[in-house]
Amino acid sequence: MGRHYRFAVVDSDKSKSYPSNFICMLPSQISVDQKKNNVFSKMFGDQCEEQAKTLLTHALVSENDSDVKNEIERRLKLLDPKTVNQIKCSSCGKLFQPRRIKRFKRNYCQDCMNKSYGNRG
Repeated sequence: MGRHYRFAVVDSDKSKSYPSNFICMLPSQISVDQKKNNVFSKMFGDQCEEQAKTLLTHALVSENDSDVKNEIERRLKLLDPKTVNQIKCSSCGKLFQPRRIKRFKRNYCQDCMNKSYGNRG
């Protein structure tokens, strides 16, 4: 059974107890884009991504529950910029950026595609 975790951003300088120190919910994906603006982005502006990383990193250090730690690590990975995904060619084994064509079951690099299929691929 999957669990969903929601993280609240609180400011302990504002108050020591929960309802008074509540600021906003931490979204699972941070976007500075105006179309997907949320309260967190409005609150922290251009610094929202760095602020989210800082908050999650501090929470990871202080958290004891392994499930919550896994969720924090998952969210930190979502904030990291995507690396270029590379796969091995099914024929020669060379690494290349995937551009899978639906009619082929295997992944072929451009060189192997040209050798095997010519202009048909």
